[in-house]
Amino acid sequence: QVQLVESGGGFVQAGGSLRLSCAASGSIASINSMGWYRQAPGKQRELVATITTGGSTVYADSVKGRFTVSRDNGKNTVYLQMNSLKPENTAVYRCNADVLRTGWECLAEYWGRGTQGTVSS
Repeated sequence: QVQLVESGGGFVQAGGSLRLSCAASGSIASINSMGWYRQAPGKQRELVATITTGGSTVYADSVKGRFTVSRDNGKNTVYLQMNSLKPENTAVYRCNADVLRTGWECLAEYWGRGTQGTVSS
């Protein structure tokens, strides 16, 4: 089994910052891409940012320049530093990872349960 557990959500005022973490654990041989998605009330889930093992990143246009995704490959952990937060960034943030499990021959996608980030105006 593989588990992704997020932490670091919370409540902040507009202009503030939050730092999210997501640690993957279990029978992991390697992890390819890791990233963050979010879903706001009444809206579809959307990509926030992803990062490969080599450090290549992709960001949603709406967060470029404000959010930074990073990872610690040795700890199987991905981070999301969110600065200059806006009320429209309020959402449940979920971690995602493409994992090669020990003894498996292909990648499988895993999701965390999510962590709430709330930004007040």
